[in-house]
Amino acid sequence: MDHSGRTLQLPNSVVGVIDINRLYREMTSLNDFMHQASIREPGSPMNLPKMSRLFDEVVQSNGLNLLQQEDREGLTEFLTGVRDAAPRLHISFSVDPSPLFLSRLMEYLRKAIDPFVLVQVGLQPNIGAGCVVRSTNKVFDLSLKENFRQKRSVLMEYVAKLEAKQAASGDAHQSPDTSEAVSSVAESSATSQKQEVQS
Repeated sequence: MDHSGRTLQLPNSVVGVIDINRLYREMTSLNDFMHQASIREPGSPMNLPKMSRLFDEVVQSNGLNLLQQEDREGLTEFLTGVRDAAPRLHISFSVDPSPLFLSRLMEYLRKAIDPFVLVQVGLQPNIGAGCVVRSTNKVFDLSLKENFRQKRSVLMEYVAKLEAKQAASGDAHQSPDTSEAVSSVAESSATSQKQEVQS
């Protein structure tokens, strides 16, 4: 990821390999334009390729001058290296995460895991809350659904205690109020998720 002694960086708005591929296509288009411009007669009209805001952000955040061939080659080499070698994660959420959330997530992951990590975002509406993280060889289920599944025995124990308490008080025909039990299990699940993420 080095070029001429300088390490280029990815803005947090660059999330996954789809972004990298788009940036690479734009870089290739710009290289083609600059090559054509160098062999045309002076004064010949040419249409400058339109660059995306994401591309501009990459260029500006790294202080590049793309009129310089060295900087163009450096960015092309950098994008190729990220595309081919950067670690990748697949993270599923129950709903589409906001751009702000994704930016903060990428900031955390690039500090904690690798400065060039890429993330593919997926949707799994049935997980409730939390997320499911997949790497090339591991799966981390941090969803509320999975935590409830793991704490099922705790919930059933609460329900059994409530039923026994109501039976002892003569209210055996009344349905047990499980809201306290569910609340307790949910709180336990949230604590477990936080500990797993921090570890």
